[in-house]
Amino acid sequence: MAEIELVPMGLRTRYCGALRASDIGQEVSVCGWVASRREHGEHLAFIDVRDHTGVVQCVVDGAHDLRSEFVVRMTGTVRQRPEGTVNPNLPTGEVEIGDVEVEVLNPAEPPPFPVSDRVEADESIRLRHRYVDLRRDRMQRNLRLRGRVTSAIRQSMESHGFVDIGTPMLTAATPEGARDFVVPARLKPGSFYVLPQSPQLFKQLLMVAGFDRYYQLATCMRDEDLRADRQFEFVQLDAEMSFATPADVQSVISDSVARATEAAVGETPPEIGRILWVDAMERFGSDKPDMRFGMELIELTDVFEQTGFNAFKAPSIKAIRVEGGGDFTRSRLDELTDKAKQWGAAGLVWIRVKDDTLESPSAMFLSAEEIESVRTRTQAQAGDLLLMVAGELRVSRHVLGLLRMHLGAPPVSEGGFHFTWVDEFPLFDGFDDEGRPQAAHHLFTMPHPDDLELLETDPLAVRAQAYDLVVNGWELGSGSVRVHRADIQQKVFSACGIEPEEAESRFGFLMDAFRYGAPPHAGFAFGIERLVAILAGEDNIREVVAFPKTQSGFDPLTGAPTPIDPRALKELGLKL
Repeated sequence: MAEIELVPMGLRTRYCGALRASDIGQEVSVCGWVASRREHGEHLAFIDVRDHTGVVQCVVDGAHDLRSEFVVRMTGTVRQRPEGTVNPNLPTGEVEIGDVEVEVLNPAEPPPFPVSDRVEADESIRLRHRYVDLRRDRMQRNLRLRGRVTSAIRQSMESHGFVDIGTPMLTAATPEGARDFVVPARLKPGSFYVLPQSPQLFKQLLMVAGFDRYYQLATCMRDEDLRADRQFEFVQLDAEMSFATPADVQSVISDSVARATEAAVGETPPEIGRILWVDAMERFGSDKPDMRFGMELIELTDVFEQTGFNAFKAPSIKAIRVEGGGDFTRSRLDELTDKAKQWGAAGLVWIRVKDDTLESPSAMFLSAEEIESVRTRTQAQAGDLLLMVAGELRVSRHVLGLLRMHLGAPPVSEGGFHFTWVDEFPLFDGFDDEGRPQAAHHLFTMPHPDDLELLETDPLAVRAQAYDLVVNGWELGSGSVRVHRADIQQKVFSACGIEPEEAESRFGFLMDAFRYGAPPHAGFAFGIERLVAILAGEDNIREVVAFPKTQSGFDPLTGAPTPIDPRALKELGLKL
């Protein structure tokens, strides 16, 4: 990762963190904030001045009025620190600025919390005074890393011939899978725009228009419950290609991610592998598998085909082996059982593996043959713990996948960055309350050509030409081959209960476009904040967003959301 030389301008001739022994004897001016002040005798003070590049010590005569976070300009001569006072923990630790002339550019009140990574302030206070919080080294590092990541992504996309095209922020509602943020239309009372959950339909129209390689860093809005990896508004790399296969899209995005990783941490990640969705679910119980550690799911259904144990008379029985988990206390095992039930299991069977036996409250219900088969199938060793879930296939996978992550997942960036493509998702992932299939990604995903006939007879068995990119247990983004033919699009709509008349009213502009020469096309989008958070080693994307919302959707800085003036409501034709 090449260092970019910062060229000082304006009031300063050098940056604080750039001064070295080679600068001794030079007269310099640095600008920044007072980081600390240490008195030395009656008149002399050591003032550490900070900017985003680092800290430099200034020796000031008569600095009694300088306080923490004053904005200052210090002009003086760079000199060697006296013997015994060198600070090896600072890049500038060999030098100081002496004979200093101080110019206070703006005094400051005491900050609401120390501007130091050594002191962790309450998050609500940090967000209320985010402009102070952002001065801290951690936040400066994170947001500047984000800038390097987005720059690398742009360079990658443009090197592959993609053109940056903006799409509307005010649009009509489309079925994207989340609630919309709604904007009233003043010029048409009673009608509303929505803010885009993604530029999906517009980028498909750009393919019809002949812009065969489109991208943008698109701001998207989704009114979903907030969590560690989700905010109301987020930025995503949005890309689309005409006449492209999934492998073509994945190659471009893989290069973009590799360049972003190199720009952020100075290392290129390993070659990105692939796994089918069905294999990811079978092996890891998750469609965003963390492949940095083992503890894979083990199939045991056939072992208990003739069992007399009622709890195991189920369509699916799976297990995970926790190496060295045999010493878990009973209270911890009860805690894991409670979690399994919260996640949807009827219960959790645990077995401690001893030298010559299996220890479990359920052992008395298992035959000697079953016990031996379990030990052989799981390759259990003395001191291990087996956790087993019986139930519907979806439940056994889901619960053991969560237990696997709960027990084994390392910190977000520990062990490197293991990116993986997950291919061939189901087109639908369940039914709504009215018995209609629900799209796993969105309604504009092309079904697998071998499964088209199943749309009417067995929709949940239809595979999609869809793919996700995951890393270290996080889903970065999703993509797919898009439907580009009006007849296939209507088949997908009909499978979801959207008949031609409704499809025409909601998506007529798209269906019309398909009739005028739509090329086959495919695309992808991934969240910038999620990628940056992982590369920065943060487990919450709020730490890589300049002005985020809290988990309740509140902005402590501005007070948003706030009531609106009744006169503005009246002008918009709205009543509360």
